[in-house]
Amino acid sequence: MIKFSGVPAISMLLVGAGLLLVPMQARAQAIEARVGRFWDSAGWATYRLGIGRPLSGVLGAQLHGDVTRRFGGEAGGFAGVGTDLTLFRKLEGGPYLLAGLSGGLGSEISNSFSDPWGSWSAGVGYDLFPFDFLSIGAEGRWRELSLGSRDGAELALGVAVHLNHRSTKSPAAPPPTATAPLQPQSLPTTLADSIVATAAEAMGRPYEFGGTGEGGEGFDCSGLIQYAFGKHGIGLPRISTDQAREGSKVDKKPEHLRPADLLTFSNRGGAVTHVGLYIGDGRFIHSATRGVQISILSPGDPYGRWWYQRWVGVRRIIR
Repeated sequence: MIKFSGVPAISMLLVGAGLLLVPMQARAQAIEARVGRFWDSAGWATYRLGIGRPLSGVLGAQLHGDVTRRFGGEAGGFAGVGTDLTLFRKLEGGPYLLAGLSGGLGSEISNSFSDPWGSWSAGVGYDLFPFDFLSIGAEGRWRELSLGSRDGAELALGVAVHLNHRSTKSPAAPPPTATAPLQPQSLPTTLADSIVATAAEAMGRPYEFGGTGEGGEGFDCSGLIQYAFGKHGIGLPRISTDQAREGSKVDKKPEHLRPADLLTFSNRGGAVTHVGLYIGDGRFIHSATRGVQISILSPGDPYGRWWYQRWVGVRRIIR
């Protein structure tokens, strides 16, 4: 069991928050407000305002200010700052894991905010996106508080405004993808052709979150890309946001694309959330909801338009 010891714990928390603050201000992803309840022997109302963003891959972070007051108007309350780390919190919404540290000043029996306190918590959350720029969600966590040795469950509901969204009239999820099969052709003659052929061999394999194709399993988007290049001795990072930094940047123009170029996509114009492999003739292969498939990259195609509107970049891995 983790325990906090007054001012040293708070100082350490504030220093860590300061180290995170500069990059988060520069690349803020969302401003989030939450209201909840912390259950112990008394019962407390909790209020939180924070700013957060993805860090790398499946990891995200948030800085927040906290105020906690007793229910029923009784004296007693806490105020402070905290940091949360999230795992698997996606821009599409859905479940995620979280853990946090917080600290500040407060009092169990008065409104003087005179005593230092520290807290740790861990739990799960869930996000829904009714609009492209707005999410609503819930978090449940177990919290231990140093002041009074309090512990208990905490449940909070919240709303977040996403700053780096891209306005679009497209549906919240892609429609069924037109999957024109690859035409029979001669054996690959270049490295790019070989990488494309390797990806094409996975056609029809199911989408599987975290899947890398091992043991006949399915692929997620970055797993397919890593697999296709890896079979030819080219190592790529596992996560799409990291893959999007590999190679060299290419102008985002269809006429500049070459087979085996890496296409990057973002649901809201911020961090990369999806990757695909360009195969020529305006088509790319990727692993999406319906598994490994071929889609058309075109604003005029009824199916390809969804992807074209979310296309944010091109990386050339091989020359």
